Amino acid sequence: MKKLILFDLIFYMTLPFLLWNYAREPFGDYYAMLLSTVPGLIYTIYRFYRERQFNIAGLFIIFSLILGTTVSVLSGNAERLLWNQVYLGYGYAVIYGLSVLFRKPFALYFAVDFMYLQGYPRKDSTILFSSKGIFVWYQLLTILICIRGIFQSSLKAWLLNIYGVDGYGQMLVYMQVSGWVFGGLITGGYFLIGFIVKSYVRKHYGEDVSTNPPIGVNE
Repeated sequence: MKKLILFDLIFYMTLPFLLWNYAREPFGDYYAMLLSTVPGLIYTIYRFYRERQFNIAGLFIIFSLILGTTVSVLSGNAERLLWNQVYLGYGYAVIYGLSVLFRKPFALYFAVDFMYLQGYPRKDSTILFSSKGIFVWYQLLTILICIRGIFQSSLKAWLLNIYGVDGYGQMLVYMQVSGWVFGGLITGGYFLIGFIVKSYVRKHYGEDVSTNPPIGVNE
């Protein structure tokens, strides 16, 4: 976990911050900002390959990378790029909210993907996690992920209004710290649900099951 936090700090905050500061003068704000996103993009792709994410989680990560990169390249200038990131963040929050509304919480399917990597059939995990007393927790966890998206997008919009493009370096720091806070809450939520699932299985089936929750969700 400590190593993961260190790598997040390096690739999502330190390197982007340095690239932003030292590339602004020779390349201008817009291209410096695009360049600053490269370490995080490469690191995310590496994490995706290393952790072997599949199905819903994997598709969502790939979709987010493609859409985010496309929007960044087509933005045209630094300020528009940042505002487009804000709108994208709200868009993802809407998607999470709709998944709760239609009773298809993304948090549940992320957990199913993780259990599949542990050798459990997707169908069995989906049925178990959809059981009464468990399903509602995945709904609540998805709502938390939705709140994270709304909060971080609102924070970025507020910082952009106050500091403008010149405050991008500060924005990186605030966004990373808030990301860690919500990441800790979401991870804790998965651990809590893991204990609930274990208790449910013991109570109804008299068996134990490995339900260690997945660490990290799109970041």
